[in-house]
Amino acid sequence: MRVTFLAHDGFFIELDQVCLLFDWWKGVLPPLPDKPLLVFVSHRHEDHFNPAVFTLADRKADIQFLLGSDFRLTPHNLTKWQLSPETAAKCRRCGKHDTFAPLPGVTVETFPSTDEGVAWMVTVEGQSIFHAGDLNWWHWAEEDLAWNRNMEANFKRYTEPLRGRRVDLAMLPLDSRLKTGGYLGPNYFLNLMEVRRFLPMHQWEDFAFTDEFLSAYPQFAPITVKIHRDEEFLGEL
Repeated sequence: MRVTFLAHDGFFIELDQVCLLFDWWKGVLPPLPDKPLLVFVSHRHEDHFNPAVFTLADRKADIQFLLGSDFRLTPHNLTKWQLSPETAAKCRRCGKHDTFAPLPGVTVETFPSTDEGVAWMVTVEGQSIFHAGDLNWWHWAEEDLAWNRNMEANFKRYTEPLRGRRVDLAMLPLDSRLKTGGYLGPNYFLNLMEVRRFLPMHQWEDFAFTDEFLSAYPQFAPITVKIHRDEEFLGEL
């Protein structure tokens, strides 16, 4: 897989037969190969979704938009997002527990989020790719004990179906705003699943936080792909 980090939680992944675009809301896309493109939008928060993503339909005929469960394809929203009927026909709103095949040889599974929308597992060309969206163990120091305990319980419940799954590429939030509480989600994910490569995301350009996490959990260093800047080509992973 040729993997490019775009910004924040946006990634572009090129495989042999298909390309995947996750949560692109800013950052310059690399040239789009002559392959089908699946566009994943986990939810409508502005750091995951920009309606300009739909203009990709003007550049690519073979494109599908897979939208998280909080999207509503109402006439009002179609007008607000300036979607033509042709582009709207290429959109699919996904539930929180869906499994479907948008293309031959591609399977998409969705999982509920501890915030909005969904997380994605994509199985394609014999490889599994997981993008968490905002599914994370959000532990905020300013929240009360009951809120944080409820978050922990929901996170563990929503991620339990992933236990023991092999994942070739896992894009997981590692958010420095939570301070050491930001370690909780990725640490749990990386112990829950068998991950070949871990890509930190949702870092608000605080890329040094990855080193802080790895200082606390050095066992994950061999599988972690460090990101240094926006629009960075991460190589063939």
